[in-house]
Amino acid sequence: MDRVQKAKELFKSGCNCSQAVLCAYCDLFGMDESMAMRVSEPFGGGMGRMRLTCGAVSGMFMLAGLKYSKGEANDIETRTKVYTTVRLLADEFKKINGSITCADLLGVNRPKDDGAKPSDRDAHFYKTRPCEHCVTDCAKIVEKYLLD
Repeated sequence: MDRVQKAKELFKSGCNCSQAVLCAYCDLFGMDESMAMRVSEPFGGGMGRMRLTCGAVSGMFMLAGLKYSKGEANDIETRTKVYTTVRLLADEFKKINGSITCADLLGVNRPKDDGAKPSDRDAHFYKTRPCEHCVTDCAKIVEKYLLD
């Protein structure tokens, strides 16, 4: 199974959007899947279901950090590379989807707070949400820009 398909399947199996993207590629960047699942869980639903930055996009950004960061404080060279890459990835996602904001992608108005409890994953969820497509789009962008 290719990684784009893996991201899609992870999402459809119950992972949130951020987990699906990060976990599909984490092993290529030195992170095990258990750690990737834990570290990316808060970013689902636009960061804790607050409908801010799309979780799939956040997962993609985490991969940019894993690829380019040396993990050293005050390393302006790699931080600049990571930030430049994040902006490139965001621009690519925006070209396809118009926004990187979860609320915009879902077509919901904020600041209505519909709570922290995740939506039930049923046929209606998958039929009415763009999330699966966002995960797939992010995986394709990762393939294009982060894989050598």
